Amino acid sequence: MSGSMYIGDKRLFLTGDRVLVSPPTPGMRTDSGLYLPDSAQDSRKVSGGWVEAVGPGYPLAPGGDPSDSEPWKPVKASEVRFMPLQVEKGDFVLYVLGAAFEIQLEGSKYFVVPNGSILAILRNPLDLETSRN
Repeated sequence: MSGSMYIGDKRLFLTGDRVLVSPPTPGMRTDSGLYLPDSAQDSRKVSGGWVEAVGPGYPLAPGGDPSDSEPWKPVKASEVRFMPLQVEKGDFVLYVLGAAFEIQLEGSKYFVVPNGSILAILRNPLDLETSRN
């Protein structure tokens, strides 16, 4: 399941349109070759990181099946459908830093980012070629 991952001996599940992002290693290097400490990077509005896990997506309204003669019937939890998100585990994403929530799990820092705050996805082109075939 792409919406979960193991952290230590615990299993983390993401809900809805949430994406778990691990930040790049501290001390990022600027284009001019300078290394910036984390405190100097706090003024940024956009950040990036690697996608570790992806929630199930946006829940879809029940029904939609024209052959269903009783669309008002309650839907079982196992029948709930989701529209999947575009991001995948392993992608590098750029996101609005102010919309992300920082969490610490087992001594590691992660960000929980709503899908709507993701600005761009960088994906290995080789992965795209193999998925098309």
